[in-house]
Amino acid sequence: MMKTIFRTSAIALLLPLVAQATEYSQVDVKKSAINFSYQQMGVGMDGKFNEFTSTLHFDPTKPAEGKAVLDVALASIDAGTEEANGEVAGKDWFNTSAFPTAHFESGAIKALGDNRFEVNGKLTIKGKTVDVLVPATFKEENNQGVFAGSFIIRRGDFAIGEGSWSTFDIIANDIQIKFTITATSSN
Repeated sequence: MMKTIFRTSAIALLLPLVAQATEYSQVDVKKSAINFSYQQMGVGMDGKFNEFTSTLHFDPTKPAEGKAVLDVALASIDAGTEEANGEVAGKDWFNTSAFPTAHFESGAIKALGDNRFEVNGKLTIKGKTVDVLVPATFKEENNQGVFAGSFIIRRGDFAIGEGSWSTFDIIANDIQIKFTITATSSN
Protein backbone atom coordinates (compact mmCIF):
# COMPACT_ATOMS: atom_id res chain seq x y z
CA MET A 1 0.00 0.00 0.00
CA MET A 2 2.77 2.43 0.93
CA LYS A 3 4.63 1.59 -2.36
CA THR A 4 1.50 2.36 -4.37
CA ILE A 5 1.02 5.71 -2.62
CA PHE A 6 4.68 6.59 -3.14
CA ARG A 7 4.59 5.59 -6.84
CA THR A 8 1.36 7.52 -7.43
CA SER A 9 2.81 10.58 -5.68
CA ALA A 10 6.02 10.40 -7.71
CA ILE A 11 4.06 10.15 -10.98
CA ALA A 12 1.86 13.07 -9.96
CA LEU A 13 4.97 15.17 -9.24
CA LEU A 14 6.59 14.29 -12.58
CA LEU A 15 3.53 14.88 -14.78
CA PRO A 16 3.87 18.68 -14.82
CA LEU A 17 7.51 18.32 -15.91
CA VAL A 18 6.58 15.99 -18.76
CA ALA A 19 3.66 18.18 -19.79
CA GLN A 20 5.95 21.22 -19.98
CA ALA A 21 8.48 19.60 -22.32
CA THR A 22 8.58 21.81 -25.37
CA GLU A 23 10.16 21.30 -28.75
CA TYR A 24 11.35 24.47 -30.43
CA SER A 25 11.13 24.16 -34.19
CA GLN A 26 9.73 27.37 -35.69
CA VAL A 27 12.71 29.69 -36.33
CA ASP A 28 11.85 33.39 -36.27
CA VAL A 29 14.36 34.76 -38.79
CA LYS A 30 13.38 38.37 -38.02
CA LYS A 31 14.47 37.90 -34.39
CA SER A 32 17.58 35.91 -35.33
CA ALA A 33 20.99 37.05 -36.55
CA ILE A 34 24.20 35.68 -38.03
CA ASN A 35 27.08 38.14 -37.66
CA PHE A 36 30.83 37.93 -38.09
CA SER A 37 33.98 39.75 -36.98
CA TYR A 38 37.50 39.74 -38.37
CA GLN A 39 40.71 41.75 -38.47
CA GLN A 40 41.64 43.79 -41.54
CA MET A 41 45.14 45.28 -41.31
CA GLY A 42 44.89 44.91 -37.53
CA VAL A 43 41.57 46.75 -37.30
CA GLY A 44 38.44 44.98 -36.06
CA MET A 45 35.67 44.76 -38.66
CA ASP A 46 32.10 43.50 -38.38
CA GLY A 47 29.49 42.27 -40.81
CA LYS A 48 26.36 40.19 -41.06
CA PHE A 49 24.32 37.97 -43.32
CA ASN A 50 20.80 39.21 -43.97
CA GLU A 51 19.20 36.02 -45.32
CA PHE A 52 19.19 32.47 -44.06
CA THR A 53 16.81 29.57 -43.63
CA SER A 54 16.80 27.07 -40.83
CA THR A 55 15.15 23.91 -39.65
CA LEU A 56 15.36 23.18 -35.98
CA HIS A 57 14.15 20.50 -33.61
CA PHE A 58 15.22 21.07 -30.02
CA ASP A 59 13.65 19.93 -26.76
CA PRO A 60 15.71 21.20 -23.80
CA THR A 61 14.76 18.07 -21.84
CA LYS A 62 16.26 15.88 -24.61
CA PRO A 63 19.14 17.88 -26.12
CA ALA A 64 20.93 14.82 -27.53
CA GLU A 65 17.95 14.29 -29.87
CA GLY A 66 18.15 17.84 -31.21
CA LYS A 67 18.90 18.75 -34.80
CA ALA A 68 19.70 22.04 -36.53
CA VAL A 69 20.27 22.87 -40.19
CA LEU A 70 21.08 26.37 -41.45
CA ASP A 71 21.55 27.59 -45.00
CA VAL A 72 23.01 31.08 -45.29
CA ALA A 73 22.60 33.05 -48.54
CA LEU A 74 26.19 34.23 -49.01
CA ALA A 75 25.16 37.01 -51.43
CA SER A 76 23.14 38.55 -48.57
CA ILE A 77 26.37 39.62 -46.87
CA ASP A 78 26.63 43.11 -45.43
CA ALA A 79 30.34 43.82 -45.11
CA GLY A 80 29.80 47.53 -44.56
CA THR A 81 29.77 48.97 -48.09
CA GLU A 82 28.29 48.06 -51.46
CA GLU A 83 31.81 47.82 -52.89
CA ALA A 84 32.89 45.36 -50.18
CA ASN A 85 29.68 43.34 -50.62
CA GLY A 86 30.33 43.02 -54.35
CA GLU A 87 33.97 42.08 -53.79
CA VAL A 88 33.27 39.28 -51.30
CA ALA A 89 30.53 37.84 -53.52
CA GLY A 90 33.10 37.50 -56.32
CA LYS A 91 35.10 34.49 -57.41
CA ASP A 92 38.11 35.06 -55.14
CA TRP A 93 35.99 35.20 -51.99
CA PHE A 94 32.61 33.40 -51.76
CA ASN A 95 32.07 32.86 -55.49
CA THR A 96 28.33 33.11 -54.90
CA SER A 97 27.46 32.35 -58.52
CA ALA A 98 28.89 28.83 -58.08
CA PHE A 99 28.35 28.45 -54.31
CA PRO A 100 25.30 30.50 -53.28
CA THR A 101 24.92 29.12 -49.75
CA ALA A 102 26.90 28.13 -46.70
CA HIS A 103 25.41 25.03 -45.07
CA PHE A 104 25.61 23.96 -41.42
CA GLU A 105 24.21 20.69 -40.14
CA SER A 106 24.42 19.64 -36.52
CA GLY A 107 25.49 16.23 -35.35
CA ALA A 108 25.72 15.45 -31.65
CA ILE A 109 24.42 18.01 -29.16
CA LYS A 110 25.91 17.68 -25.69
CA ALA A 111 24.46 19.33 -22.58
CA LEU A 112 27.15 20.97 -20.42
CA GLY A 113 24.84 22.16 -17.65
CA ASP A 114 23.64 25.62 -16.74
CA ASN A 115 21.87 26.03 -20.14
CA ARG A 116 25.14 25.58 -22.04
CA PHE A 117 25.60 23.14 -24.92
CA GLU A 118 28.22 21.91 -27.35
CA VAL A 119 27.01 21.32 -30.88
CA ASN A 120 29.20 19.21 -33.14
CA GLY A 121 28.45 19.81 -36.76
CA LYS A 122 29.66 20.17 -40.31
CA LEU A 123 30.01 23.52 -42.04
CA THR A 124 30.22 23.63 -45.84
CA ILE A 125 31.36 26.74 -47.69
CA LYS A 126 32.50 26.77 -51.35
CA GLY A 127 32.14 22.98 -51.55
CA LYS A 128 34.55 22.39 -48.65
CA THR A 129 33.20 20.73 -45.50
CA VAL A 130 34.87 21.18 -42.11
CA ASP A 131 33.92 19.75 -38.70
CA VAL A 132 33.09 22.52 -36.24
CA LEU A 133 32.39 22.60 -32.52
CA VAL A 134 29.87 25.28 -31.64
CA PRO A 135 29.38 26.34 -28.01
CA ALA A 136 25.90 27.74 -27.42
CA THR A 137 23.61 28.88 -24.65
CA PHE A 138 19.87 28.39 -24.57
CA LYS A 139 17.22 30.24 -22.62
CA GLU A 140 13.47 30.13 -22.64
CA GLU A 141 11.65 33.44 -22.45
CA ASN A 142 8.18 34.60 -23.49
CA ASN A 143 7.31 31.25 -25.14
CA GLN A 144 10.47 31.42 -27.21
CA GLY A 145 13.77 29.59 -27.12
CA VAL A 146 16.84 31.72 -27.77
CA PHE A 147 20.13 30.13 -28.81
CA ALA A 148 23.27 32.25 -28.78
CA GLY A 149 26.92 31.56 -29.30
CA SER A 150 30.05 32.15 -31.28
CA PHE A 151 32.84 30.14 -32.83
CA ILE A 152 35.91 30.67 -35.00
CA ILE A 153 36.36 29.48 -38.57
CA ARG A 154 39.52 29.84 -40.60
CA ARG A 155 38.85 31.30 -44.01
CA GLY A 156 41.81 29.37 -45.45
CA ASP A 157 39.99 26.09 -44.67
CA PHE A 158 37.26 27.11 -47.13
CA ALA A 159 39.37 28.97 -49.72
CA ILE A 160 37.63 32.22 -48.80
CA GLY A 161 40.03 34.75 -50.28
CA GLU A 162 41.93 33.18 -53.16
CA GLY A 163 44.69 34.54 -55.36
CA SER A 164 46.31 37.63 -53.88
CA TRP A 165 43.91 37.35 -50.92
CA SER A 166 45.08 33.84 -49.91
CA THR A 167 47.68 35.22 -47.49
CA PHE A 168 46.59 36.53 -44.11
CA ASP A 169 48.64 39.73 -43.92
CA ILE A 170 45.75 42.06 -44.88
CA ILE A 171 42.70 40.01 -43.86
CA ALA A 172 43.22 37.66 -40.89
CA ASN A 173 42.58 33.93 -41.23
CA ASP A 174 40.34 33.74 -38.15
CA ILE A 175 36.73 34.82 -38.59
CA GLN A 176 34.46 34.84 -35.56
CA ILE A 177 30.88 33.81 -36.31
CA LYS A 178 28.31 35.08 -33.80
CA PHE A 179 24.69 33.98 -33.85
CA THR A 180 21.36 34.37 -32.13
CA ILE A 181 18.62 32.00 -33.23
CA THR A 182 15.12 32.58 -31.86
CA ALA A 183 12.53 29.83 -32.17
CA THR A 184 9.00 29.22 -31.01
CA SER A 185 7.41 25.97 -30.01
CA SER A 186 5.61 23.80 -32.49
CA ASN A 187 3.37 22.57 -29.62
